[in-house]
Amino acid sequence: MMRIALGLAREAMGVGEVPVGALVVRDGRILSQAYNRREVLSDPTAHAERLALTEAGRLLGTWRLDGCTLYVTLEPCPMCAGAILQSRIPRVVYGASDLKAGACSSLYRLLDDPRLNHRASLVSGILADECGALLSDFFRERRPHDS
Repeated sequence: MMRIALGLAREAMGVGEVPVGALVVRDGRILSQAYNRREVLSDPTAHAERLALTEAGRLLGTWRLDGCTLYVTLEPCPMCAGAILQSRIPRVVYGASDLKAGACSSLYRLLDDPRLNHRASLVSGILADECGALLSDFFRERRPHDS
C-alpha cells in the first residue's frame, strides 16, 4: 500500500505539489486515494490525508472510518492528525518522519494522547528512505543553487 501512496506522491510532484500521497484502506480494499493539492485548489487544507479521509467518508456514507487504515508517505501534521482523530480511524501507517511539523511522533503525539477521546495505533518508517528522498529531491529542485 505504501508503494501506491508513493506513486500518488510522484503524481503530486508532477503537478508542482509537495509530494505526499495517501490512501484509506478497509478489508484490503482501497476506498480512497489522494495527493497534496494545496497549490492546484488554492486550499491550505488540501493535504493528501485530509482529502483521502473526506473521500472515504463520502464513499462509506459516514464520517466514522471504523476498521480503516490510513497510509501516507509523510508523518501527518497537526491538522491532519486532528482529522484522523475526528474520523475515528483506528490505524495510521506512514513513511518518512516530519521533524518540522510531525504530529504523530516527531514534534507532537496527538494520535496516542490519553487526554483526547480517540487514539489511533501507529506504524512508522515504512519505505521511509524512499518517501524522504522524494521530498528531499522536490525541495532541492526548488531552492536556489549556490554558484
